[in-house]
Amino acid sequence: MLRRSVLAAALIAAAAPTPAAAQQNYPTRTITLIVPFAAGGPTDIIARIIAQSLSQSLGQSVIVDNRAGGGGNLGIAMVARSVPDGHTLLLTSTAIAVNPGLFESLPYDPIKDFAPISELVNAPNVLFVKPDSGITSIADLVTKAKAAPEKFNYASPGVGTKSHLTGEQLKLRAGINIQHIPYRGGGPATQALVSGTVQLASVALAPVEPLIKSGTVRALAVTGATRWWSLPEIPTMIESGYPGFISDTFNALFAPAGTPPEIVALLVKEARAAMAKPESQEAARRAGYQIVAGTPEEMTKKLIAEIAGVKELVARAGIKPE
Repeated sequence: MLRRSVLAAALIAAAAPTPAAAQQNYPTRTITLIVPFAAGGPTDIIARIIAQSLSQSLGQSVIVDNRAGGGGNLGIAMVARSVPDGHTLLLTSTAIAVNPGLFESLPYDPIKDFAPISELVNAPNVLFVKPDSGITSIADLVTKAKAAPEKFNYASPGVGTKSHLTGEQLKLRAGINIQHIPYRGGGPATQALVSGTVQLASVALAPVEPLIKSGTVRALAVTGATRWWSLPEIPTMIESGYPGFISDTFNALFAPAGTPPEIVALLVKEARAAMAKPESQEAARRAGYQIVAGTPEEMTKKLIAEIAGVKELVARAGIKPE
């Protein structure tokens, strides 16, 4: 009887797929791409671009699952706790790097709980004023703000956004003290500037670009490493006299930590290839992003640097963690 039991167990074990075989067959079912923000937003747009391409290249459906809440923390934590088999992935914005500086405790570790796949895209912020303000450059703004600090304030899409942190970084680097006025989104912040409620605004570039081109607002600088491709006349903050001043918003793809390296390598290959497609590049540009399609090593390096930089900025600016 014992011999039969041992033989049966051996046959079952032989018939069961090995981990290596399971990885070779990946994916075996639908892949869920968690987006920790509401549908229709910038990150959701990028998620749907990559999901469509991965569905084609991997031969399985990739569905986008929007899990908004807690400034992105709800959805990010869901992926951190998921089974690391490549069937649950995370596409998140810079929130994964910003939140460690804004929240006293998090339900995940942004470094230990994830395997970076690729920074897919990024986008700068823009600092802008009304055309009749008499301000034509960052230098003009700083001069006027120092001369009349009680007069100046700036709008952002809300506390803790990269646009808000851009404004605080400017204040610290330039030695000016202008009041932050948070709004619920980039649209209301932009409208506050247009209506004259505030003297300066800092928001993501994409929705403001038509207003810049029409002359409704005047852009002083963009916050990327280089000038924006469709607004070549607008200088960067670096060119405006602030070395190293880069404040962009990335969207990146992650798997849970512990995902088999063979699966991660496949996802890296297919994600980077997806963003190289002309249709993906065109869709990303329409959404206000530039393609990065970086490596896991580059994403890890950027994530570590962003977390450290945001924590330092939050401490220096006196922004209180939630």
